Amino acid sequence: MKKIYSVLVENRSGVLSKVAGLFARRCFNIDSLAVGETDDPQVSCMTIVSSGDKKTLEQIEKQLNKKLDVIKIKTFDEPDSIPRELMLVKVKYNKTNRRDIMEICEAMKADIVDMSKSQMMIQICDRPCRTQTLINLLSSISIVEIARTGTLALPKCTD
Repeated sequence: MKKIYSVLVENRSGVLSKVAGLFARRCFNIDSLAVGETDDPQVSCMTIVSSGDKKTLEQIEKQLNKKLDVIKIKTFDEPDSIPRELMLVKVKYNKTNRRDIMEICEAMKADIVDMSKSQMMIQICDRPCRTQTLINLLSSISIVEIARTGTLALPKCTD
């Protein structure tokens, strides 16, 4: 079972360390973590994806609420939200596989954002499962390097 926690925290040094320490001390797993400023520079939003049984996920929320730096917590499940992840993947290409790579990019709605004589960089912004699908499709080609953000998510619009 996975849960997404959108945690508004005070934007100051040490807050990320405290939250990560909370997870480490209690052996909770962080599947994904992304942090950034909100429209208010004094407040950051941490998007944390964690997995576990129902009791563990409830305990995570309770422990986060105890932290002094935490302003507000919203939780939601994946079906109730729009999750996105950004990935850049650099691959080697040649004359024989160049067209295949381009067709994969077109099918996955990924963009080629940089090229050299033997490498290309592909960008995708999509659900985490789709970024993983792109990796799987490109795995037969020589992947040079991958950079992925953590998952960002907001609850679906209701009105």
